[in-house]
Amino acid sequence: MTRPSALDGPAAVLWDMDGTLVDSEKLWDIVLYEAATWLGGTLLPEQRASLVGANMETTSRFLLTISGHPVSETWIAEASGWMRERTSMLFSDELPWRPGARDALAAISSAGIACALVTSTERSLTELALNTIGREFFDVTVCGDEVDGLNKPHPEPYLRAARLLGAEPAACVAVEDSPVGAESASAAGCTVLVVPGDVPVQPGTRRTFRTSLVGVDAVMVGELVRAA
Repeated sequence: MTRPSALDGPAAVLWDMDGTLVDSEKLWDIVLYEAATWLGGTLLPEQRASLVGANMETTSRFLLTISGHPVSETWIAEASGWMRERTSMLFSDELPWRPGARDALAAISSAGIACALVTSTERSLTELALNTIGREFFDVTVCGDEVDGLNKPHPEPYLRAARLLGAEPAACVAVEDSPVGAESASAAGCTVLVVPGDVPVQPGTRRTFRTSLVGVDAVMVGELVRAA
């Protein structure tokens, strides 16, 4: 169930992780370009951009396709395992925060608004990232390997987070940086605060855009829900 909110605002704030809270997309750049090379292929920048927000299986399938390998369960497991091990090494160090993200997360959590982490990253890697971000900020976390294959841009990740919190999606604010993430949150019925990273996100219904999370607090997200 949601905690009592300190103001007439959202029932919950649902946070994406990579590229939204922490600047980990640059680490994924390393992993994906190296994985493509390991598979004997070449990943172009525009192809990399299309993978922002994608889960491990989708990414593996794409890399196998462009490198000329069979897209079989064996090869998917092989490619995913390689990327998982490489990412674990990079995520073991402290991750850099996106501008304003830590202050925004702390301000909203301390105001008594329930928070969820909703990420396409798998649980094992998310747990490493939480060493930087802080588990104490989140009432629930939903990871990419916990949604029965219904990953972003499907609405299920955000619907699941709302269910776990006992909140109506329409009363929640989702914070996202990518097109697939924003689509997932919009399809779930959330109000979406979009802070784009390296990939542009198109305008849409109930989407508000900011250049960073600097200055985002409980009052601001409350205004978003009331204006929706």
